[in-house]
Amino acid sequence: MYNRPKKGFKMCITGTSKYIDPFTDFGFKHIFGNEENKDLLISFLNDLLDIDDAIVDIRYRNLEKLGLSIIDRRAIFDVYCTDEKGSNFIVELQRSKQKYFKDRSVYYTSFPIQEQSKKGSWDYRLEKVFFVGILEFSMDNDNDDFLTTVQLFNKKTKEVFYDKLTYYYIEMPKFKKQEEELSTHLEYWIWYLNNLAKIDEIPQKLKEDKVIKKAFDVAKFLALSKDKQLAYQIDLKAKLDYQNVLNYAKEYAKEEGIKEGIKKRNIEIAKNLLLAKVDIETIMKSTGLSIEDIEKI
Repeated sequence: MYNRPKKGFKMCITGTSKYIDPFTDFGFKHIFGNEENKDLLISFLNDLLDIDDAIVDIRYRNLEKLGLSIIDRRAIFDVYCTDEKGSNFIVELQRSKQKYFKDRSVYYTSFPIQEQSKKGSWDYRLEKVFFVGILEFSMDNDNDDFLTTVQLFNKKTKEVFYDKLTYYYIEMPKFKKQEEELSTHLEYWIWYLNNLAKIDEIPQKLKEDKVIKKAFDVAKFLALSKDKQLAYQIDLKAKLDYQNVLNYAKEYAKEEGIKEGIKKRNIEIAKNLLLAKVDIETIMKSTGLSIEDIEKI
């Protein structure tokens, strides 16, 4: 949702690519959270999930039923749906690294679990819950695998203890394959997400796949209505503004860290010069420290 700009308001983001950025709230929901395009989400989930029977159909759920107020737009709780067998799927697009992201994903899965409780006599049987986190950052640097799958398991036997709760974490920066190296349909999807906003032409290998070709067509900026184009541009601007703020903060912190390191080094030099009985004026010229800094040593 967005507030309609006042009359006369104009927006133009230079360099808008042919395809929308899937790492925006609007972009991801338009591609995967749209009833008209649910075959795209079904294809993606069937490629990703380790399930015995393929998903045939899904029903999108109302996020308000979860009792969640999505305020932090850096973490977008995009899709919540159920398939024809009753299995539940939560898909979250996470743009920025978060200290307690694993906790957050576990917290989110608690809602579809609680929703399954029944009044009166109930044997506690639960339907499956899947969490999919698509991360625009590396969660850890322990390995190079772009896909991590997590379930409860028996530490002694190393066997799965409970198979109805599964977490999939896709770390996009770890996916390094070029288009000619793609070998599975899941890799098609990951390449699509990683490169959609950067290209103007669809690689021939992906163009020959009907589902992926549709995903490209759906994501064409010029195919959007004027209202949707404006909504996307507003969302894209918010993403770019946030990234600029984040980059500045990192650069500022780095510069301040360098300055602090240089000052500490100069203080150590000044200590040694004082021990060597070097005069204050020479120490000031050699280190750049003020007389007050040197007197504190």
